[in-house]
Amino acid sequence: MTEEVSEEQLKALAIKEEEEESKYKAPAEKSIEELQKLDESDEALKRYKEQLLGNLESAKSADARRVVVKKILLNSKDLPSPLIMDLSDTSKKQSFKIKEGAEYTIGIEFKVNNEIVSGLRYNQVVTRKGIKVDKMNLMVGSYAPRADDYTFTTELDEAPSGMLARGSYKVQSKFIDDDKTEHAVWEWQFDIAKKWE
Repeated sequence: MTEEVSEEQLKALAIKEEEEESKYKAPAEKSIEELQKLDESDEALKRYKEQLLGNLESAKSADARRVVVKKILLNSKDLPSPLIMDLSDTSKKQSFKIKEGAEYTIGIEFKVNNEIVSGLRYNQVVTRKGIKVDKMNLMVGSYAPRADDYTFTTELDEAPSGMLARGSYKVQSKFIDDDKTEHAVWEWQFDIAKKWE
């Protein structure tokens, strides 16, 4: 018989929100066109920029979104292959089932369109029955637009275990940049269970 988690037990697990104050000020944003025109007479710098930025013509997209999240991949040494959540398929409710106590990483597959994204960060807030139980704020990096997708992988994490930990969790995720611009916001969920399914 499974015992239902009480509101008091959940509140005891809730994390306290701490405001993150950073004195970092992002530099003024420049378009790729502006960057290419800088120091046009310096051949070595021109070749270096081409090496960094790649073939920009193949990265042009009619999609106005600068960052497009495509998939979430759950990897664990206990699994023969990653579990995949295709975020382009919004027609059905998708969820990962994670074995309690299992170690895992989350991979996020995304594409960058048209312009450079600098200082991209991944923020995640996990809630259970409306109470915040975990949060993550990770530096992802700076990315130039390209035809191929990028994949960012979180650090190794361990799923909680025990009767109180089992159940459904909602995750609110987002990619934001140095200027606090939200480039992608999405929600997903996972269930902690006795075994992988």
